[in-house]
Amino acid sequence: MNFSQKTATSSIKWPLSLVFITLLSVQVLAQTTPAAPSAQPQPTPRPTVEKNFLANIFRDQKGIWTAPFHWDQSDAKWIAPLGLSLATLLATDRHTSGDLVKHGDNRDRLRISKDISYAGSLYSTAGISTLFYLTGRLRHDERAKETGLLAAEALIDSTIVSQAIKGISERQRPQVDHSSGEFWDGGSSFPSGHAINSWALATVIASEYGPRHHAVRYASYALATAVGISRYTGRRHFLSDVLVGSAMGYGIGRYVYHQHHDASLDGEKEKQTSRLLKSKFFPSIAPAYSRAAHFYGASLAWNF
Repeated sequence: MNFSQKTATSSIKWPLSLVFITLLSVQVLAQTTPAAPSAQPQPTPRPTVEKNFLANIFRDQKGIWTAPFHWDQSDAKWIAPLGLSLATLLATDRHTSGDLVKHGDNRDRLRISKDISYAGSLYSTAGISTLFYLTGRLRHDERAKETGLLAAEALIDSTIVSQAIKGISERQRPQVDHSSGEFWDGGSSFPSGHAINSWALATVIASEYGPRHHAVRYASYALATAVGISRYTGRRHFLSDVLVGSAMGYGIGRYVYHQHHDASLDGEKEKQTSRLLKSKFFPSIAPAYSRAAHFYGASLAWNF
């Protein structure tokens, strides 16, 4: 059969800065004697993530889906490499997936891939976010509690986005029709739900704890990367599915964190680091392709 694909690529522009506004109400009591102390100014309580959880999700969705209408020339720094990488992987998906079949569906590889991919399932990622939240509540740890809430918010946002795109693209999975990867054919392969979930969770955790504990950041991203690769080696997704899911999960995680993170939890050094990351962040994504060596893939790099 002839293999053809019509692809449409779109990217999401993620805000790289967030302004926090603190409202202070000053109450001065009339004094009848100099010795009477005056009341100290009290800050107006900042709306909590818990209180605005559902409202934040609706606002997130509006920001995510309308982001393409706010592109400017500076976005070419990350849209161009992402688009090039995606186009390359889409063009080679049939070959890369087919190479796995040529070398045999090794049972050990499939089993290991399946075991690793469990870490990116919605059950696992939701369980981790719940664990953070409950730990924060029990130990009165505001950062852990916020991590759980923002992770849950990012997972819900990611699930909504991925399911919507899956319904639109309807791409067949690699096991169907000799890895033809046809779009608009009743499938649910594009993008990888496990990749978008694992990267959304990893990004929130890395953003919360990364500035103080670099090992947490590296471990989070390493696990998310392993989950994405396992979806390819387990023949559940094409490489392009994984690339798009990973990029979108990372973007959604950063968007949620920078929109709703409570800056009062950070020290001055962490605030400066956060501002630096927001001003310097640009993803670098490049295809890696060598048909002679039976090697196909993509490299993703960020300035951490």
